[in-house]
Amino acid sequence: MKTHALFLAASAAALLAAAPPALAWSQQQSQATPSQKQFLTKAIQGDNSEIELGRLAQRQARSDQVRQFANTLVDDHTKARDEATKVAQNLGVTPPDGVMPDAAQESAKLRNMSGIGFDREFVSYMVKDHKKDIADFKKEANDHHGPVGQLAQKQLPTLEKHLKIAESLSDQRISRR
Repeated sequence: MKTHALFLAASAAALLAAAPPALAWSQQQSQATPSQKQFLTKAIQGDNSEIELGRLAQRQARSDQVRQFANTLVDDHTKARDEATKVAQNLGVTPPDGVMPDAAQESAKLRNMSGIGFDREFVSYMVKDHKKDIADFKKEANDHHGPVGQLAQKQLPTLEKHLKIAESLSDQRISRR
């Protein structure tokens, strides 16, 4: 009987000793992996980029359709950035400020353009950029099943909608207007 009681006491002590590492493990699971952190950082900077470029197109685009597309980009990417920021903060990732380097270069280029040339360049950039973004978001959605993967999966339809609009505008041959 004493042996049984000692065994139970030792088992209980072992379980209690194991509890803190298990708790630490579950807390680690609420932190982003390096690849998730990188994805969230790029996604938020990408949203910032689309918002900045969209606002520029709201002011400088010649075509009403391009300005409407710009409004859609600003609205949708503001919502997406807010969602991505919440996920990042919940995972201990500090949301970045600023835009992607290629978007900063494109913004500088577009600021010196107007009319049809602006519209063509803006739409061309949006087609290229959204194709790249969709590939990145699909990869993230397939690679991770937690909140980052869910965020990527949730935002994919919006990115695909943007690509379709941009391709449609490109197909309309803005250059002829």
